[in-house]
Amino acid sequence: MTMQHQIHTKLNNALAPQYLDVINESHMHARGQDSHFKVVIVTPEFSGLRLLQRHRKVNEILADELAHDIHALAIHTYTPEEWSEREDAPQSPNCLGGSKFDTPS
Repeated sequence: MTMQHQIHTKLNNALAPQYLDVINESHMHARGQDSHFKVVIVTPEFSGLRLLQRHRKVNEILADELAHDIHALAIHTYTPEEWSEREDAPQSPNCLGGSKFDTPS
């Protein structure tokens, strides 16, 4: 199972989103490994939660992947009402380099 598919499956099972897009953005970065992702998730589960609480929920679901495999994860969380007012999620910036996978010189 690819990391992209693993992220999608875990979030889908945990949050039953109305919309979920997991985008592999690794090609935008120098390392070229499958380690940079963007998640756009729309679920009623986020109703009444502040942005930080939403991100913590996603981070908890993906704790193992974040600890071992993912270098960067852009998280865009919306309730269905918030999503209906948008056209798309924001674009991710280019990576500035560096990684927890780098070994010290």
